[in-house]
Amino acid sequence: MKISFFTLGCKVNQYETQALKNIFFEQGWSIVDNSSIADVYVVNSCTVTSLGDRKARQAIHRFKRLNPESIIVLTGCLAQAFPNISEILPEADIITGTSNRSKLPSLITDFLNNGNRIIDIKPHKNGDKFEDLTIKSFSDRTRAFIKIQDGCNRYCTYCIIPKARGFIRSKPIEKIRNEIELIAKNGYREIVLVGINLSSYGMDFKNVRLIDAVKTACSVNDIRRVRLSSLEPDLISQDDIIALSKEEKFCPQFHLSLQSGSNSVLKRMNRHYDTNTYKLIVDFIFNTFENPSITTDIMVGFPGETEKEFEESIKFVKEISFLKAHIFPYSIRPGTIAAKMNCQLLKSEKQKRVDIMEYAAKEARKQYLKTQLNTTQQVLFERQKSNIATGYTKNYIKVKIKSSSNLCGQIKYVKIKSCEDDCCTGEISNS
Repeated sequence: MKISFFTLGCKVNQYETQALKNIFFEQGWSIVDNSSIADVYVVNSCTVTSLGDRKARQAIHRFKRLNPESIIVLTGCLAQAFPNISEILPEADIITGTSNRSKLPSLITDFLNNGNRIIDIKPHKNGDKFEDLTIKSFSDRTRAFIKIQDGCNRYCTYCIIPKARGFIRSKPIEKIRNEIELIAKNGYREIVLVGINLSSYGMDFKNVRLIDAVKTACSVNDIRRVRLSSLEPDLISQDDIIALSKEEKFCPQFHLSLQSGSNSVLKRMNRHYDTNTYKLIVDFIFNTFENPSITTDIMVGFPGETEKEFEESIKFVKEISFLKAHIFPYSIRPGTIAAKMNCQLLKSEKQKRVDIMEYAAKEARKQYLKTQLNTTQQVLFERQKSNIATGYTKNYIKVKIKSSSNLCGQIKYVKIKSCEDDCCTGEISNS
């Protein structure tokens, strides 16, 4: 039988989809793309914003039109956070959440046998164990995401994720090592450790922390590079940064979630830091690593965000000089504290602020890229099209060079010669 997967949202979702692909493939299923006629379509949903919800619904409608006889599966955060979604999506034959993905093949078998709609959403409980999923490869990618953490206990006022993902739980160190060794045997040289709140890795264990997971990843011989996904600024210490700097394979690109550059907005968001704390961490990173970069997420239009607070956020973005910032408007999530706050901004005003912030972030990126001119850096090449090879530096700058030979999977020293809006160009160096 043919099965197709459609994934929305974060790197964790992408990992979980890949784990499901591996399970179905080993059971003899044929994995096909979204445009193909399939017997089963699986929509792995995201509910961070209302846009994610809408995309999931649209995908379900599209797949049902593509093959009216197909089985439609909705899984992931949308279903877990809002179980009543089943009432408005009758096209979804099977609906599951975020705690029992490995059960999906048996649910499909049950549906094939009796034709009865299945809604199997298991509520999260404190003390839940980390779901033991494993990947052997990562489709269409040259780096592999390795999920080592799930859940979040932070309860930011705007965020539905604690409800969608439950309490924090971590993957045991030895299982991390085994999975990375398997990935390395299959030719992957760069991995990204990912989690819903990655900074909290190990908090449910005794004497285990995120740095231990990084050291484990770096200890696998054939792995050349190790990255981290999003981090909470207040949960990474100076000792952590020093320890990371001693790992030769660690890539000094830190995705530090900012959300707002206004202290009063951060307080209303129930973020656990202020801009001074954030700036101190960034400064310490730049003083500890050679040529690091900072990427981030920034929300605009949070309830009650004044013009003054928005200007504070713009100013802070310019001050930090991010390599890249993901800008998005605040989205009302039913069931969160922020959804009940007064002074909800108009959609038009939020979009206006997105445009302004994106321009500021783009200018900050240009300034950062200029600092890379005439530097020589290691580039891991990932794509080859005609005579152009494209790859990334350790600090996650996209680099293009002219090359008549295929450099995919190779690390080369490249001297940066020029910078464009989104990448740099260079040439192979003998350094």
